[in-house]
Amino acid sequence: MQTSQHFLFERSEMKDRHLVRKKLREHIADKAKLPILIFPEGTCVNNTSVMMFKKGSFEVGGTIHPVAIKYDPRFGDAFWNSAKYSIMTYGFNVITSWAIVCDVWYLPPMVKEEEEDPVHFANRVKAVIAAQGGMSVLPWDGGLKRKKVKESFKEEQQKKYCQIV
Repeated sequence: MQTSQHFLFERSEMKDRHLVRKKLREHIADKAKLPILIFPEGTCVNNTSVMMFKKGSFEVGGTIHPVAIKYDPRFGDAFWNSAKYSIMTYGFNVITSWAIVCDVWYLPPMVKEEEEDPVHFANRVKAVIAAQGGMSVLPWDGGLKRKKVKESFKEEQQKKYCQIV
Protein backbone atom coordinates (compact mmCIF):
# COMPACT_ATOMS: atom_id res chain seq x y z
CA MET A 1 0.00 0.00 0.00
CA GLN A 2 2.92 2.32 0.59
CA THR A 3 4.10 1.99 -3.04
CA SER A 4 0.87 3.31 -4.54
CA GLN A 5 -1.72 5.91 -3.66
CA HIS A 6 -4.51 4.29 -1.68
CA PHE A 7 -7.54 6.12 -0.32
CA LEU A 8 -8.24 4.63 3.09
CA PHE A 9 -11.35 5.77 4.91
CA GLU A 10 -14.00 4.73 7.38
CA ARG A 11 -17.26 4.42 5.43
CA SER A 12 -19.35 5.26 8.50
CA GLU A 13 -17.52 8.60 8.99
CA MET A 14 -19.20 11.30 6.89
CA LYS A 15 -16.13 13.57 6.97
CA ASP A 16 -13.97 10.69 5.69
CA ARG A 17 -16.38 10.09 2.81
CA HIS A 18 -16.28 13.77 1.85
CA LEU A 19 -12.47 13.76 1.99
CA VAL A 20 -12.27 10.69 -0.25
CA ARG A 21 -14.72 12.24 -2.72
CA LYS A 22 -12.51 15.35 -2.84
CA LYS A 23 -9.36 13.24 -3.36
CA LEU A 24 -11.07 11.25 -6.12
CA ARG A 25 -12.11 14.43 -7.96
CA GLU A 26 -8.57 15.82 -7.69
CA HIS A 27 -7.13 12.56 -8.97
CA ILE A 28 -9.52 12.45 -11.94
CA ALA A 29 -8.75 16.09 -12.81
CA ASP A 30 -5.00 15.37 -13.05
CA LYS A 31 -4.59 13.74 -16.49
CA ALA A 32 -1.01 12.72 -15.62
CA LYS A 33 -2.27 10.27 -12.98
CA LEU A 34 -3.16 6.66 -13.68
CA PRO A 35 -6.79 5.48 -13.49
CA ILE A 36 -8.13 4.36 -10.13
CA LEU A 37 -9.13 0.75 -9.51
CA ILE A 38 -12.33 0.57 -7.47
CA PHE A 39 -14.40 -2.42 -6.43
CA PRO A 40 -17.80 -0.71 -5.90
CA GLU A 41 -19.51 -3.83 -4.54
CA GLY A 42 -17.31 -3.64 -1.50
CA THR A 43 -17.29 -7.44 -1.09
CA CYS A 44 -16.83 -10.68 -2.99
CA VAL A 45 -19.89 -12.85 -3.54
CA ASN A 46 -20.43 -16.40 -4.76
CA ASN A 47 -19.98 -15.84 -8.51
CA THR A 48 -23.69 -15.96 -9.33
CA SER A 49 -24.68 -12.32 -8.99
CA VAL A 50 -23.53 -8.71 -8.85
CA MET A 51 -24.60 -6.92 -5.69
CA MET A 52 -25.41 -3.25 -5.11
CA PHE A 53 -22.63 -0.83 -6.03
CA LYS A 54 -21.72 1.89 -3.56
CA LYS A 55 -22.67 5.17 -5.24
CA GLY A 56 -19.61 7.18 -4.14
CA SER A 57 -17.50 5.96 -7.05
CA PHE A 58 -20.14 7.22 -9.46
CA GLU A 59 -20.63 10.68 -7.89
CA VAL A 60 -17.26 12.18 -8.77
CA GLY A 61 -17.51 12.30 -12.56
CA GLY A 62 -15.00 10.97 -15.01
CA THR A 63 -15.12 7.95 -17.26
CA ILE A 64 -15.81 4.50 -15.85
CA HIS A 65 -13.97 1.57 -17.44
CA PRO A 66 -16.06 -1.42 -16.31
CA VAL A 67 -14.39 -4.78 -15.83
CA ALA A 68 -16.35 -7.99 -15.35
CA ILE A 69 -14.57 -10.71 -13.38
CA LYS A 70 -16.00 -14.19 -12.95
CA TYR A 71 -14.15 -17.00 -11.22
CA ASP A 72 -14.08 -20.50 -12.67
CA PRO A 73 -14.30 -22.87 -9.65
CA ARG A 74 -13.23 -26.05 -11.50
CA PHE A 75 -9.66 -26.03 -10.15
CA GLY A 76 -10.17 -24.00 -6.97
CA ASP A 77 -12.84 -21.70 -5.63
CA ALA A 78 -11.77 -18.15 -4.83
CA PHE A 79 -15.03 -17.42 -2.99
CA TRP A 80 -14.83 -17.59 0.78
CA ASN A 81 -18.09 -18.67 2.36
CA SER A 82 -17.33 -17.34 5.85
CA ALA A 83 -20.45 -19.03 7.24
CA LYS A 84 -19.11 -22.41 6.11
CA TYR A 85 -15.29 -22.16 6.36
CA SER A 86 -12.91 -20.52 8.80
CA ILE A 87 -10.24 -18.19 7.42
CA MET A 88 -7.66 -20.92 8.05
CA THR A 89 -9.63 -23.53 6.11
CA TYR A 90 -10.28 -21.09 3.28
CA GLY A 91 -6.59 -20.12 3.14
CA PHE A 92 -5.57 -23.78 3.08
CA ASN A 93 -8.06 -24.49 0.27
CA VAL A 94 -6.72 -21.59 -1.81
CA ILE A 95 -3.03 -22.40 -1.43
CA THR A 96 -3.59 -26.12 -2.11
CA SER A 97 -5.90 -25.63 -5.11
CA TRP A 98 -4.62 -26.48 -8.56
CA ALA A 99 -5.22 -22.94 -9.76
CA ILE A 100 -7.49 -19.95 -9.26
CA VAL A 101 -8.86 -19.19 -12.71
CA CYS A 102 -11.07 -16.30 -13.71
CA ASP A 103 -12.46 -14.75 -16.85
CA VAL A 104 -11.86 -11.02 -17.17
CA TRP A 105 -13.74 -8.83 -19.63
CA TYR A 106 -12.71 -5.22 -20.24
CA LEU A 107 -15.92 -3.49 -21.27
CA PRO A 108 -16.38 -0.26 -23.23
CA PRO A 109 -15.94 2.97 -21.22
CA MET A 110 -19.08 4.53 -19.79
CA VAL A 111 -19.91 8.07 -18.69
CA LYS A 112 -22.79 9.40 -16.64
CA GLU A 113 -25.61 10.66 -18.82
CA GLU A 114 -26.72 14.25 -18.38
CA GLU A 115 -29.95 13.61 -16.45
CA GLU A 116 -28.70 10.48 -14.69
CA ASP A 117 -28.07 10.45 -10.94
CA PRO A 118 -25.14 8.48 -9.44
CA VAL A 119 -27.35 5.59 -8.29
CA HIS A 120 -28.85 5.06 -11.75
CA PHE A 121 -25.41 5.35 -13.33
CA ALA A 122 -24.03 2.75 -10.89
CA ASN A 123 -26.97 0.45 -11.67
CA ARG A 124 -26.41 0.84 -15.42
CA VAL A 125 -22.72 -0.05 -15.07
CA LYS A 126 -23.62 -2.96 -12.78
CA ALA A 127 -26.15 -4.31 -15.30
CA VAL A 128 -23.55 -4.26 -18.11
CA ILE A 129 -21.04 -6.13 -15.94
CA ALA A 130 -23.63 -8.70 -14.82
CA ALA A 131 -24.82 -9.31 -18.39
CA GLN A 132 -21.27 -9.90 -19.60
CA GLY A 133 -20.53 -12.36 -16.79
CA GLY A 134 -23.89 -14.14 -17.06
CA MET A 135 -24.77 -13.16 -13.49
CA SER A 136 -27.95 -11.83 -11.94
CA VAL A 137 -28.31 -8.28 -10.61
CA LEU A 138 -29.18 -7.89 -6.93
CA PRO A 139 -30.48 -4.64 -5.40
CA TRP A 140 -28.87 -5.11 -1.98
CA ASP A 141 -25.30 -4.94 -0.77
CA GLY A 142 -22.89 -7.55 0.55
CA GLY A 143 -23.46 -6.43 4.11
CA LEU A 144 -26.43 -8.78 4.23
CA LYS A 145 -23.95 -11.63 4.55
CA ARG A 146 -23.04 -10.35 7.99
CA LYS A 147 -25.98 -8.26 9.19
CA LYS A 148 -29.67 -8.67 9.82
CA VAL A 149 -31.89 -7.78 6.85
CA LYS A 150 -33.44 -4.31 7.13
CA GLU A 151 -37.20 -4.25 7.57
CA SER A 152 -37.52 -1.90 4.57
CA PHE A 153 -35.90 -4.57 2.33
CA LYS A 154 -38.32 -7.18 3.61
CA GLU A 155 -41.30 -4.89 3.07
CA GLU A 156 -40.18 -4.03 -0.45
CA GLN A 157 -39.89 -7.72 -1.38
CA GLN A 158 -43.27 -8.44 0.22
CA LYS A 159 -44.89 -5.67 -1.85
CA LYS A 160 -43.34 -7.06 -5.04
CA TYR A 161 -44.58 -10.53 -4.15
CA CYS A 162 -48.10 -9.22 -3.49
CA GLN A 163 -48.15 -7.56 -6.91
CA ILE A 164 -47.25 -10.85 -8.55
CA VAL A 165 -49.91 -12.78 -6.65
